[in-house]
Amino acid sequence: MAGIKTIIGLSFVLAIGFLLVILSAALFHNYLTLLVVATYVIAPLPNWICGRASNQDDFMESSGNGVIDFGRFLTGFFVVMGIALPTLLWHSEQIAGGAAAMSIIGGLTIYSTIISFTLFFHEDQDF
Repeated sequence: MAGIKTIIGLSFVLAIGFLLVILSAALFHNYLTLLVVATYVIAPLPNWICGRASNQDDFMESSGNGVIDFGRFLTGFFVVMGIALPTLLWHSEQIAGGAAAMSIIGGLTIYSTIISFTLFFHEDQDF
């Protein structure tokens, strides 16, 4: 069971991630790096939606579950896009290298905090 110290610590790390992304835009006077925030906020949604849409009453593990796999694929796509977008913008000289690095580090911090929140506060369902 996660306590108040866990919530405060994860919130602090999340704030640092958002601060890095905002500073990457403000310090270099180019606000294209804020697109990373959208990708990392949207990233857990397909996993959550497809997890809810899957059939939880299925007793056979060997049948496979394409809905959950599709949700994981889309989540992975958004996470990779959060890394690739600043890299692409830096390569096309739309943003500076420092802004791209701060955006990537901040975005990965945001996404890892979201994953940590879901791991610490995951409720097990009992029958």
